Amino acid sequence: MNSEVTVFIEKLDKPWKIEIASQLRSMVHSTIPDVEERIQYKKPHFLKNGKYTAVITPSKDAVAFMIFNTADLELPEGKFEGPPERKWIKFRDGDTPDYEALAQLLTQASAAQV
Repeated sequence: MNSEVTVFIEKLDKPWKIEIASQLRSMVHSTIPDVEERIQYKKPHFLKNGKYTAVITPSKDAVAFMIFNTADLELPEGKFEGPPERKWIKFRDGDTPDYEALAQLLTQASAAQV
């Protein structure tokens, strides 16, 4: 794991944001073996074979999780936003993300990245 990503997450302004971002990061690592992570564009990016797979984006009132290569995925209705090739979901204080469902989507999305 990249120490810059660790520091980024630890410095988030709310404990619930730190918890969600940490869980998302752990989920990405357990879902995609040998995933590469780095801070790019001032937020954590995750790459498989040099190609983007996911991004964690904190904002004032949410933590967004973006998955790339989503054009062929069946996503839950009304939960994700974005263009066909990348979608994101936002979590706010009090939300309980379904990390297992996110891991399944991430597995499907990253499968084509050889």
